Amino acid sequence: MRVTKFVVTSQDSEVLPSDIAQMIYGSGHDVDVKETCFGVMIDGEEKEIDEVVKGIRAMDPSGIFIKDRGFPPGDPRRCRGHRGGGARPGFYMIEYESKILPLISKGLAADAGGDEEEPPTEKAEWLSSDKLEAIIKKEFS
Repeated sequence: MRVTKFVVTSQDSEVLPSDIAQMIYGSGHDVDVKETCFGVMIDGEEKEIDEVVKGIRAMDPSGIFIKDRGFPPGDPRRCRGHRGGGARPGFYMIEYESKILPLISKGLAADAGGDEEEPPTEKAEWLSSDKLEAIIKKEFS
């Protein structure tokens, strides 16, 4: 069965879409590769794609994200060339997702590193009106 995957890199990742494409070309797997503005689309037999995905994940486990895509590259139902231009359906969602990937990457990296340290929390102290008045006088005197 043929499958298509969309590989998106976090903006903080040192791995570029072109690095991923080069790795795939060099892997010898029989898959189609298309670079996009957010990453790479790979299309091929499921077994081949699964092998390629393992190699891609190894490049940056917390900075590369892979999702299924329902249509192969160039499919007339999605391709801008066949639809008369404009953003393809789903583009804006991927754009939004790509903006939050650095936060997700940091969380995954912290989790993988076993970083179980609790973040420091500051206990809020209420200021008495006298103390607040003293601070204001000090600032404006």
